[in-house]
Amino acid sequence: MQNAKAMVPKPVNEPVLSYAPGTPERAALKSRIQELKSQEIEVPIIIGGQEIKTGDMGEMRIPHDHNHLLGRFHKAGEKEVKMAIEAAMDAWSSWSKMPWESRAAIFNKMASILQRHGEQTINASTILCQSKNAYQAEIDASCEMIDFLNFNSWYAQQLYSQQPTYSPDGMWNRLEHRPLEGFVFAVSPFNFTSIGGNLTAAPALMGNVVLWKPASSAVYSSHFMMNLFREAGVPNGVINFIPGSGRDVGPNVLKDPNLAGIHFTGSTAVFQGMWKTVGENISNYKSYPRIVGETGGKDFCIAHESSDVDALATAMVRGAFEYQGQKCSALSRTYIPKNIWPELKEKYLAQVKAIKMGDPEDFSNFMNAVIDQSAFDSITAYIDGAKKATDAEIISGGNYDDAKGYFIEPTTILTDNPKYITMCEEIFGPVLTIYLYDPKDWKATLDLVDTTSPYALTGCVWGQDREAVNEASQRLTHAAGNFYINDKPSGAVVGQQPFGGSRASGTNDKAGSMFNLVRWITMRTIKETFDPPKDFSYPFMDET
Repeated sequence: MQNAKAMVPKPVNEPVLSYAPGTPERAALKSRIQELKSQEIEVPIIIGGQEIKTGDMGEMRIPHDHNHLLGRFHKAGEKEVKMAIEAAMDAWSSWSKMPWESRAAIFNKMASILQRHGEQTINASTILCQSKNAYQAEIDASCEMIDFLNFNSWYAQQLYSQQPTYSPDGMWNRLEHRPLEGFVFAVSPFNFTSIGGNLTAAPALMGNVVLWKPASSAVYSSHFMMNLFREAGVPNGVINFIPGSGRDVGPNVLKDPNLAGIHFTGSTAVFQGMWKTVGENISNYKSYPRIVGETGGKDFCIAHESSDVDALATAMVRGAFEYQGQKCSALSRTYIPKNIWPELKEKYLAQVKAIKMGDPEDFSNFMNAVIDQSAFDSITAYIDGAKKATDAEIISGGNYDDAKGYFIEPTTILTDNPKYITMCEEIFGPVLTIYLYDPKDWKATLDLVDTTSPYALTGCVWGQDREAVNEASQRLTHAAGNFYINDKPSGAVVGQQPFGGSRASGTNDKAGSMFNLVRWITMRTIKETFDPPKDFSYPFMDET
């Protein structure tokens, strides 16, 4: 028998293509990369479905070949922000009332478009714009974005099904899950194409209208993501694409009375600044804006002396150096017992030595370039500091070159100071710092892990001693929003490990779960009485 009400199909994670030699996806990706490299494009602002060109231009260059210009993009300013808000609010009146199934159908269609693996535009643009290798681009721009779109529709269905548990005879109690009254400001980072897509799509799925400001260093791939929104049928004005400098876009958005929410991934300092601005303007808004953010991290590994050394070495290499350490979850500080270090050091450094670095078009390269000159300068300053320090020693890498691309070797720092600067501060690059501890100091080292950094995004514990693992899990309860046991602290998968941290790492609203979507609705309780009383008195008032 067919169900009376149509149900969203239960999603499964998108299979990750291998891009192995001889596969069709490898050939298609290489071909699309060459096509995109052969042209310079002009990226417009998109407001209300219209292309806007301001003439105030920014450049889009390849990080691993920064002399190669991919194109230019038009920057939004105060005028364009105002236009975008007006277009969004015009679209809100119809989009917010559209049945949720119809909204979900649009985003599921977008997932289907992304599943046309022969096109490879979103992966190729991510490789060129963000210097990701084929595998990193596949798991990000394609698979994770498809998962976000499909799983969020499933979660939305679950959310909308949440209703009061009881309605007495003669009465009907129900909940209406309404979109927010206003617009959502989505601010996305450079490092994950799918994050930009989800920061935008998740609120829109729930009936909200969005102003999307991508990172300037990721406008290129974000432009192609915006094209996918349009191809899938997102109505004009629902998502407005406003690239530009933060100082020109952010303040003009945040002062508007219709601001209903912020969906942010980026630096802690920027997020705290936005929160402060919202607080200072709180009396000007029509409602209290929802503020959802995932920010910095200083992600850790604490190894027990019972660890599997071979697996630990691999986890350290992948956790620290995949995508050049530019993942929010990248391993950045590691605590190793002294008695396993000699064996671990040999195996770890052997793997690091085997890493190839270079252009992502050469599929044999594990590492590629960091995103831009600013990141290169910031990361290499930490490396130079370690070269001069008396309490730190570089045991791998330490070299860098920005002549053609922004290349930094996978660098490992060994320190005898648990509060050395690279153990404490976010670097966001291919730099791992190791501190060796006496295994007798296991409990004290757990406390050290918990208190060294203001962040609490991801972390992992390694060990075969279950009692030790349990103790680490308990003592580090608030040290990481995503906690891994005998695994690297990165690589969260939608539907498997909802992602987000607390403390200085964000609001922990868990992207890739129903708990994120609930932030983009505001509920109305409706009580309908079928046979209302016609006398004000109650039985207890009867004197007879």
